[in-house]
Amino acid sequence: MSSQFYEDEKTRPEEKDISSKKAFGKLLPLLKAHTRGLLICLFLLASSTILSLAWPILLKRALDVDIKAGDFTGLLITVAAIGLIQCVTILLQYFQRIKLEIIGQDVMVDLKRKLFEHILSLDVSFFDRNPVGRLLARVESDTESLRMLFTNTVIMVVGDLLLVAGIFAVMFYYNWRLALILFMIVPIVVILIVIFERKTTPRFLEVRKRMAEVTAQLTEFLHGMSIIQIFHRGAYARSRVDRANRLKFDEDVYVNVAVVIFFNTLFFFEYVMVALVLFFGALWIAEGTVTVGTIGMFIVLIWRSFEPIWRTSEQLSNIQKAVAGAKRIFALLSEEQKLPDPAVPVPITSVKQGIRFEDVSFSYSGDGNYALEDVSFEIPVGKRVALAGVTGGGKSTVISLLLRLYDPQKGRITIDGVDIRDMAKAELRRRFSLVLQDIMLFPGDVRSNISLESDTTSDEKIAEAARMVEADGFIRRLPDGYKTEVSEKGANFSRGERQLLSFARALVTDPDVLLLDEATSSVDPETERTIQGSLKKLMERRTSLIIAHRLSTILDVDEILVIRRGRIIERGTHTELILEDGYYSKLFHLQFKNRNGVVSNVG
Repeated sequence: MSSQFYEDEKTRPEEKDISSKKAFGKLLPLLKAHTRGLLICLFLLASSTILSLAWPILLKRALDVDIKAGDFTGLLITVAAIGLIQCVTILLQYFQRIKLEIIGQDVMVDLKRKLFEHILSLDVSFFDRNPVGRLLARVESDTESLRMLFTNTVIMVVGDLLLVAGIFAVMFYYNWRLALILFMIVPIVVILIVIFERKTTPRFLEVRKRMAEVTAQLTEFLHGMSIIQIFHRGAYARSRVDRANRLKFDEDVYVNVAVVIFFNTLFFFEYVMVALVLFFGALWIAEGTVTVGTIGMFIVLIWRSFEPIWRTSEQLSNIQKAVAGAKRIFALLSEEQKLPDPAVPVPITSVKQGIRFEDVSFSYSGDGNYALEDVSFEIPVGKRVALAGVTGGGKSTVISLLLRLYDPQKGRITIDGVDIRDMAKAELRRRFSLVLQDIMLFPGDVRSNISLESDTTSDEKIAEAARMVEADGFIRRLPDGYKTEVSEKGANFSRGERQLLSFARALVTDPDVLLLDEATSSVDPETERTIQGSLKKLMERRTSLIIAHRLSTILDVDEILVIRRGRIIERGTHTELILEDGYYSKLFHLQFKNRNGVVSNVG
């Protein structure tokens, strides 16, 4: 897996053109439903910030009044007040944090739902351009970075701004001269933060990229460990991982040294400010304009003022990740369907006459490099038509166009004389069932994999479909029958069993048209013989379009279309094509020659 598909994927060129304001403007409406809750959080934040400034003032009173006067009772009251204020502050922060986290989770759930619904509506061509890893990063990593921004970073930055403003307000109120001296240090600290951010941000991004590369290398080599050991490629794997680790180490060294220098510099300026308070405070105590309590309060406030500086520095990378994530999410949500439904779709209840391809030409890239060119044929209702030819000839493209996963650049496809572009895609696809070479079983039990969680499919209908394709027997022998859980990718079933489950899934919807895309090409001959009977039952009295690499599976179909380089070059029954002694005949004899060069008596 490429490192670009991990959570630290950089913003792509087309996403850089999106402004942060525009991106967040698309996402902020999700917060409108939580306006009241956010106002409560803001109130709790302001209250806890104000209370946190009260105890340094009480410290000043303890030093200047209670201790100076030897009032032990007053000191106890002051200490108790400080403790009470701290407890109330912690409670306010707790409730604010819980409330904000709930809002953040609700917003992210809404955003993930919106993202996934939008992804479901996009055309297959979009997924050709965007690998699974990138989309996972959009739905998971980018939404998580936004959650952190809303629930942690933003509220922390707002709270820290209030805290710093409050600290200097208290300082200026009690001694404006000391406060002014300290305030002169602030621009220097701000410049340091800006320099640190500009110098280290690209290197932090590089560290995350290198980390993703290490993870990618480890993932690839661990998945392929058997191949590495069989072919004695351990040294090669070690060198690749060592090189990736070394590159990460070099970047890590730079950023860690920079972090140490930056924070130690901040510590230095913190001590400089404390030293200035002690120096000028000592001078002005003699004049009677400053008290010991004022000096103690200023020192505590200085320590408090550096807390938000450290936190803000640590949050810079989170802010950048959230901004980049917002841009990527906005770009995804702005992706439009390339194959929209018509404004007034033509209704289709069933296929009554048949399917026609009329001079259809199609290119995946749209550059004239056609996968299909001037293809015309007809599938009458109840007939079985097969597509034969070598890999890459355009057979699977026919099914993709028929299901309107793509639209042809030329020509048209009709069902009962109606162009499929004039039909609603959902209604069109409901007329078909598809059995693929690569069988996809989903998390859940056997029943849900056959019905695909349809609420209208009864247990009796599922069992009947399984019986018709001879899957019911092995299903009932499972530990929990139809309720047996399917492991990841159906690993607890054999290839043949998975194929039979896919047949039952295709049959349970009672489709008008059955599409078989090389349904038996990757099973062994013995398993193929086992499922041939199921295939015949599946196609019985049903309009069928079959793609086959193994020509033995299409010997008794009504018509065979031979496709080569995107064109139909031959058509007819199996016997007719054999007698023509053309391209199909050569393919057939090539498949069924035995080791002695004698053609077996197949067909």
